[in-house]
Amino acid sequence: MDTMQRFNTISEYNTFNSNETKHPLVSVVNLSKAAPRQGSQMFFGFYVVFLKDVKCGDLVYGKNTYDYQEGTLVMMAPGQVAGVNSYGESYQPKGYALAFHPDLIHGTSLGRRIQEYSFFGYQSNEALHLSERERKIVLDCFSKIDYELERGIDKHSKRLIVSNIELFLDYSVRFYERQFITRDHVLQGVLEKFENLLNEYFKSDKPQTIGLPSVTYCAEQLNLSPNYFGDLVKKDTGKTAQEYIQSKLIDLAKEKVFDVNKTINQVAYELGFKYPQHFTRIFKKRVGQTPNEYRSLN
Repeated sequence: MDTMQRFNTISEYNTFNSNETKHPLVSVVNLSKAAPRQGSQMFFGFYVVFLKDVKCGDLVYGKNTYDYQEGTLVMMAPGQVAGVNSYGESYQPKGYALAFHPDLIHGTSLGRRIQEYSFFGYQSNEALHLSERERKIVLDCFSKIDYELERGIDKHSKRLIVSNIELFLDYSVRFYERQFITRDHVLQGVLEKFENLLNEYFKSDKPQTIGLPSVTYCAEQLNLSPNYFGDLVKKDTGKTAQEYIQSKLIDLAKEKVFDVNKTINQVAYELGFKYPQHFTRIFKKRVGQTPNEYRSLN
């Protein structure tokens, strides 16, 4: 995968796949029309969703290689890079891609909500595996978008196209929630590993050398993207990953505050706080008392 294909416009991606450009900001791309190709990396300046019909090499996304099988949905945000490793052999792309430029959704409900769809930040090994029924719903959404594109642009086009993209993304949220439940064998133990990771972190000198553990750090240690990791923790515990870390932090802080041989400032530095005032503010917010008040009352 030595070559890098850069697609900044929808028309560039359509041309690459031998598809007609019906709208400058959105396209339902029939990948079967593309000429056979070998593996390469691709940079996208717009949102793109891939729905593959058959196995066609391994998708390479970030640091991971993913066995890209039939019925897999992968979502990418502008600025991301992905590619296919075909191991030196040509392959015929199959399936569909929905591509839409950020300019399409500016000033719309979807534009205001787009950051809520955290799966655009998932890694390829966190892709959505569709059931046959779910796949038909996705294709139906794509078909309605393409129907509007076939009609030509009129005063209703943008609203209907954007509404159908939003409908598709809302269905994807539901499908991902289903996957969190049905793929427990894959996700099992992540919360336990998270807990162990935090325990080991605070037993080490990392709080003093690195600082407080971040969601991104924990996700990387567990080989997950921050978005996927955060959604998984929220689904399992009802707390955000940041809230979970803070709960662990406060539990440890309560124990350390009882050590009268240490000042509150020393406790703060041991836990990884750069500024003791930050520790005091978080402690009071979570406990209802300052560390000094908690020490005195107990």
